[in-house]
Amino acid sequence: MEGLMIKNLYNLEETIAAGLFDGLDYPWQALPKIGEFILKLGPTLPKDEYDQVGEDVWIAKSADVFPSAYVHGPAIIGKEAEVRQCAFIRGNAIVGEGAVVGNSTELKNVVLFNKVQVPHYNYVGDSILGYKAHMGAGSITSNVKADKMLVKVSAGSERIETGLKKFGAMLGDNVEVGCNAVLNPGTVIGRESNVYPTSMVRGFVPARSIFKNTGEVIQKKIV
Repeated sequence: MEGLMIKNLYNLEETIAAGLFDGLDYPWQALPKIGEFILKLGPTLPKDEYDQVGEDVWIAKSADVFPSAYVHGPAIIGKEAEVRQCAFIRGNAIVGEGAVVGNSTELKNVVLFNKVQVPHYNYVGDSILGYKAHMGAGSITSNVKADKMLVKVSAGSERIETGLKKFGAMLGDNVEVGCNAVLNPGTVIGRESNVYPTSMVRGFVPARSIFKNTGEVIQKKIV
């Protein structure tokens, strides 16, 4: 289960939320803590770099938030981030420095590390996306099972009980997700892996892999 651990998925120097992961082994353990973490971190942000908008929303002065975007707190929008037309940020969201939240993209209970891109018609809920992760147009994280049961993380024959009913996907650093892919509840994708367009992903995809279809995962060639 080493590949599922925070230390093997994320560079914590690339997020304002590094403290959120203190004492945790697996990234999904942070999901219930995001809102409370924002409410503690927000008031400590430098006032010369961040504006407080409303009661519990902090937006970096250098961020570009389009007038038609909606940001509900608790939320932090980082430096040089871009939140485009009609984006819908529903709360408990940390948008990292230089990240892009695209037109009609919806976020809820998420951490986007620095330079993450969710630029076109994406839904990202109850998920954590690592440094420079990118989701192609129309790709989504599905965060509730059809049977409404608690989500388990599968890695081969092993299963981890998360105790969570809502759990989207954990994307490691530099993950590329193709257009219109669906990441099913409890998906974990290792660093520097690629997911083919229109794929339906479930379970654990190891680092530096290419996911084509269920049962068709190949290791990248190191050159």
